[in-house]
Amino acid sequence: MSVINDRAHVDRLLSDFARTTDEILTLEELRTRLLSGRQLIMKYGVDLTAPHLHIGHAVNLWMYRALQDLGHRVVLLLGDFTTQIGDPTGKSKTRPVLSREEIAANAKQIQEQATQVLRTDPELLEVRPNSEWLNAMSPSELLSVMSRVTVDRLLSRDMFRKRMSEGQSIAAHELVYPIIQGWDSVCLRADLTIIGSDQLFNEMMGRSLQEKEGQAPQVVITTKITPGIDGGEKQSKSLGNYVAISHSPREKFGRLMRVPDQYVGQYLSVYTDLPAERIQQVLSKQESAPIEAKYDMATAVVTRWDGEAAAAAEREWFITTFSRRQAPADAEHVVIDTASVRILDLMRTLLGAGPSKGDLRRLIEQGGVTVGDDRIDDIEAVITVGAEPTPVKLGKRRWFQISHPVD
Repeated sequence: MSVINDRAHVDRLLSDFARTTDEILTLEELRTRLLSGRQLIMKYGVDLTAPHLHIGHAVNLWMYRALQDLGHRVVLLLGDFTTQIGDPTGKSKTRPVLSREEIAANAKQIQEQATQVLRTDPELLEVRPNSEWLNAMSPSELLSVMSRVTVDRLLSRDMFRKRMSEGQSIAAHELVYPIIQGWDSVCLRADLTIIGSDQLFNEMMGRSLQEKEGQAPQVVITTKITPGIDGGEKQSKSLGNYVAISHSPREKFGRLMRVPDQYVGQYLSVYTDLPAERIQQVLSKQESAPIEAKYDMATAVVTRWDGEAAAAAEREWFITTFSRRQAPADAEHVVIDTASVRILDLMRTLLGAGPSKGDLRRLIEQGGVTVGDDRIDDIEAVITVGAEPTPVKLGKRRWFQISHPVD
């Protein structure tokens, strides 16, 4: 595939990127390389501490895809070596280290998810683990690389200063992590990398090391980071405030409906491909009908991943289930052998042996159990089961229909 490098395509790309870009270091370098006609090597480094990518990660994936469409090549860099160190970015304490088996399993799933967006043509995508060159480094080679960076520079990092001021320890291997991540750029001769702004320190280390090795430094594009679906910190699997690429359309839609109203505009801009005019139309509803704006946002995000039909179906399911408080048509129908049943016994029948008795009690005490139109708040309640199906809701999204056969 030849590289598309005419000015009109490049200008359009850069205009599109402005929507999700925080900073480009540097824009002039990027423009010059895109106009050069040379196929760029783009580093997409992935931490393997967890098996899922979320839609925040996917902002970068969609940008890489747009560059692939112009003929540039992504190197999906699986950080199997660096994951054994543990990226300290944004962490208040040292991260636990995963086993090699866990890292390999995570790598497999992440590759599958990333290629839902990235083109897989051999000339446009290459997959490489960084253990390929880092395992081969001798101690003397590693020390040589480390000698190019001062301790003062490493300790200038905000999070390290914060941890020291709070009396938190910093392990030596955490100080080495930015150097190792930067060295990946040298080994790949990367022209470009797209990252969240929290990774800027590490990738600027890559620029510095490349220059010291006589290479042209990589262009670093940082992308916008939104609050998580709870309106707090950025999306994180450990906080549970994320929407995963691998989530079902129903789970995606339900999670997106938890986004606070004030962040609907950010989610529309960053996580959808709706044109700006359409986004403004959606946001114009916020004052008079904020729930409709949120429905439109969730629909647009799910459409991008799962298609219009799936998004429309999940919108209707959500409205029917939560706004109209009706049991969904596909709720599991369970026949109860007795005409009356204690609520805890009913929950055990519906949910199986997984939850403990304490979990079931807490769900009742927290107002998470509804039978018909009644919220059950008494753990000793006895439920009457009739011939007509009665809806039962357990938690936020678990629905059942129960009935008792009449002789």
